[in-house]
Amino acid sequence: MLIHNLKKSYNSKTVVDSVSLEIPKGCVLSMIGPNGAGKSTVLNLISRLIARDAGDITFKGKDISSWKNKELAKHLAILTQSNNVQMKLTIRELVAFGRFPYSGSQLTAEDNQKIDEAIAYMELTDLSDRFIDELSGGQRQRAYIAMVIAQDTEYILLDEPTNNLDIYHSSNMMKIIRRLCDDLGKTVVLVLHEINYAAFYSDYICAFVNGQVAKFGTVSEVMTKETLSEIYNVDFEIQEIEGKPLSIYY
Repeated sequence: MLIHNLKKSYNSKTVVDSVSLEIPKGCVLSMIGPNGAGKSTVLNLISRLIARDAGDITFKGKDISSWKNKELAKHLAILTQSNNVQMKLTIRELVAFGRFPYSGSQLTAEDNQKIDEAIAYMELTDLSDRFIDELSGGQRQRAYIAMVIAQDTEYILLDEPTNNLDIYHSSNMMKIIRRLCDDLGKTVVLVLHEINYAAFYSDYICAFVNGQVAKFGTVSEVMTKETLSEIYNVDFEIQEIEGKPLSIYY
């Protein structure tokens, strides 16, 4: 996926300004940066949840705006921060929504197999008949990820998937995201505020400041004292755990 000179403004305020990058296939890419840096907006522009003002997004050789919704949904899935389902749904019913681009509401045997596999992958089989509003925050997040897995796309976009989760469930969520790439071959692009999670579980990091790409590269290229201090305007020190650069800020 290629992004070139992407721009977006609201009421004369530019929130995404001339963003260009290439998303490597088969990797985990984390978008980091201060609040209001444009990370989530870029993610929503890529997924067409909001319209761009200018720039190009090329997906599989053609502009993303030329894709029909159903066809794009077979290749690209997004999970936003706002996932409040108002209907009384069980986990299985929720996960079944992931098959809508393929069969609509008429589930086939293949659809049911994909649903079963996604639920099992997220270790929710014993809870599949439980209602979403009866689940803990961690269980609910896993159910939404199962829905994305059932959608069976090559690209998965996640906006702050660890939001509102405690340390235990956040760590488990990041391990799951890593497995989506390593085990299932997905390309995962996510927005994260926890930069140590980004460092430990990502292949690439794209850092945003004021709607622009401040730094893009591998974890070791971006996770430096100088780069992080400049991006967040906070003093950083870098240590390594298991060969991964982790930050301490003060």
